[in-house]
Amino acid sequence: MGKKISDFFKLNIFKGDVGLWMIYFFLCMISIATIYSASSRLSFTTGRHWIPLLSHITYLIVGFIMVIVVSKIPCKYFKLIPIFGIPIVALLLIYAFFMKSDINESHQAHRWIALFGVNFQPSEVAKTMLILATAVILSKLQKEERVQTKNGTKIMIMATKGGYSKAFKMIVILAMIICGLIVPENFSTAMMLFLVILIMMFVGNVPRKLLFRLVGVLAVGAVAFVAILLITPDETLGKFKRTLTWKNRIQTAVGILDVDKNSQEYKDKTWQADMSKVAIASSGITGVGVGNSVTRDFLPHAESDFIYSIIIEEMGVAGAAFVLLLFVMLIIRVGRVAQKCDKFFPAFLVIGLGLMMVIQALVNMAVAVGLMPVTGQTLPLISHGGTSIIIMSINFGMILSVSRYASKGKEKQKAVTKTLKRPSIVETNEIYSSVGMV
Repeated sequence: MGKKISDFFKLNIFKGDVGLWMIYFFLCMISIATIYSASSRLSFTTGRHWIPLLSHITYLIVGFIMVIVVSKIPCKYFKLIPIFGIPIVALLLIYAFFMKSDINESHQAHRWIALFGVNFQPSEVAKTMLILATAVILSKLQKEERVQTKNGTKIMIMATKGGYSKAFKMIVILAMIICGLIVPENFSTAMMLFLVILIMMFVGNVPRKLLFRLVGVLAVGAVAFVAILLITPDETLGKFKRTLTWKNRIQTAVGILDVDKNSQEYKDKTWQADMSKVAIASSGITGVGVGNSVTRDFLPHAESDFIYSIIIEEMGVAGAAFVLLLFVMLIIRVGRVAQKCDKFFPAFLVIGLGLMMVIQALVNMAVAVGLMPVTGQTLPLISHGGTSIIIMSINFGMILSVSRYASKGKEKQKAVTKTLKRPSIVETNEIYSSVGMV
């Protein structure tokens, strides 16, 4: 059976790492099964039971097509995207900040904008663009040299003159701009994105002292910001977007809400977290079965922010562990793809995209089980949401594109080793360049 599945993913349309394709397939299948149950609130709102599910499947189909298309694009062309993508994303984020949207109005957030009749979140696009730009900068400002030693040829990763410090400055400035534009409407997304960029710089050999200084400054700033939030009166915070929501979520998470626990106001503020705990408590090892959730009708945004709670309730601890394992396997496969790359840009790119998906998934899961304050982060490729599914599918396609060309590079490298006893640097580089890696 396993061999048949493997052979299926070796078809001409499924180019790239087989393991990544299987992870994508399982996430989509789990998504359909869970959305069928979790979207009861949306079904009640629309008055048509199948509309939310059909809409979700449509987005998955579009996403699947995007994965196939993007995976066939040579990864070297992805370097061109940030050149025009970053300015466009910055303008869209500014537009979203000033334009009031009727979508998600209950959250008092203007995360969505509508262009040409299509609603989407520019912050989702911004994540991919910033990761692409970071990968380009890191790859351009360092080089690889082969040095002859007593034990043979040794590969040395070196920076261009002042390259590491230049990369640090350029990336931090760019990240501050993009994340700064995201913060007013989606604080958690901005923080996750900045964390991914930090890890990419760490992997990209940026001097540790520069990173430690940056982390120290950010830590002090975060503590001061939280302290100001907690001591500032609600009436004052209410004048600024989202700040009162941030304060309430922090207070709820640490249990310091200045509200009577028996009051309706307290119950309203803790309702999402409480219902999520109820869903988890009623799960057991195998769950209550797909489609048999009880809390889905009482848990706000069960189909998006708290879908992991529904997974636990219906599929039990076993199902929840399987979903977690899929994301763990994703980061492992991404790491293996990065190791196969003979050039810097594709390696940094897959690391950044993989980290973004996995960290977002872990944050969503942590919120569902009560380990973090409510953030509004969706579970990648599982939660309901057209923008997220399509963007995540495009990211998956990029990773598969890199894995496809990295595998070709590996095969060419083996062929060179067998044919030539001692391939020269020039000959080896000619083989690599013929693959199309950059």
